[in-house]
Amino acid sequence: MSEPVAHRPPAKPAPRSPATGDDADAVRPSPGPNRGTADPAPAVPAADGLGGRVRAGSRTIRVASVPAGHVYVRHLSPPGGDRVIRLVDPRPCGAPSGSQQWWPPVMLEPGWVDEHADAFDVFHLHFGFDAQSPAALRALVEALRRNGKPLVQTVHDLVNPHHQDEAEHRAQLDVLVPAADRLITLTPGAAREIAARWGRTALVLPHPHVVGQTGLVRPRPRRDTFTVGVHAKSIRPNMAPLPVVRVLADALSELPDAVLRVDCHPEIDDPGSHWYAPGVLDELREMARKERLELHVHDYFDDDALYDYLINLDVSVLPYRFGTHSGWLEACHDLGTTVLAPSCGFYAEQRPCLSYGHDRQGLDAASLRDAVRTAYEERPVWRADPADRRAERLRLAREHEALYADLL
Repeated sequence: MSEPVAHRPPAKPAPRSPATGDDADAVRPSPGPNRGTADPAPAVPAADGLGGRVRAGSRTIRVASVPAGHVYVRHLSPPGGDRVIRLVDPRPCGAPSGSQQWWPPVMLEPGWVDEHADAFDVFHLHFGFDAQSPAALRALVEALRRNGKPLVQTVHDLVNPHHQDEAEHRAQLDVLVPAADRLITLTPGAAREIAARWGRTALVLPHPHVVGQTGLVRPRPRRDTFTVGVHAKSIRPNMAPLPVVRVLADALSELPDAVLRVDCHPEIDDPGSHWYAPGVLDELREMARKERLELHVHDYFDDDALYDYLINLDVSVLPYRFGTHSGWLEACHDLGTTVLAPSCGFYAEQRPCLSYGHDRQGLDAASLRDAVRTAYEERPVWRADPADRRAERLRLAREHEALYADLL
């Protein structure tokens, strides 16, 4: 899901990063130095979330959030602050001094829980537990129990976009979901699946805005072309970009002034990289040589570059074979870029989008052609209303505050 959109993963096979769920796809895992593209969480409680001050004598709620620096989590606090204080992500061992890196999360260590139990009231797990074995997660749960700390989990991903095999992630969820004192997820479909798998009820709360306040009101540029983008990034396991690109190249060749833009990272062509995908860049270059697409090979976008890229697309196609939720989709919604989302997961329940058939069984080429033609002919406008996004963020802050307070 909601993984960071502009996140560079570690050099080795990596934990999730989204949107939010990303994926994750979605946005940077830490605030970063990028000129205010996302709104930082306040350091102290300042307001009630609706413009008023915190009530005198109201108790501050201290949350150990894993992570705290991800934009999804930062935007669970209202711009003026409230009585919820999220601990700053501890710097992992080996991270440079001054780094805002949060992965791997130090808070997942039982020893950290024991040592810092007096510093927090609620433990809220979002993501970052990819590298934890089920036994390690059981040890974390036991540490929280012996210290009397409630566990909240937001289930961003029911399948991990970085794993070919679902078994590992499911084993992790088999520990966490039954143990959580409260569960949250982003869509009704995910909540239904949680109920079916584990017999648990999850509170459904939507993904907050991804783009910062200035980006929400940024005008969309006027262009003479209809630009469809596929960003293959580093081709993580849930992506199958080539079949999608081939169909789009054929379909768009029949539409006047339509352009297919394909982006990817150079490491997919590096035999020494974990992300090496032999032959993919060769085929994309050949298609570009034949003028079937525009190819852009570059390193990871920072937030500003990412949002520039997205707002200059008419359509962003998510080339996923499996997944759950997407922060990338949320960023597109903030900026007014139409999304073509696969039928796997619950993307279509997040925000308005066009869907096409794509899952572990393969690609439904006809549905993809139909979807992109619909986008071309109808030019749907589904941009988030900035006032609605602000009100939604305040509502989410209140919902989280109430959930935490109910556990104390």
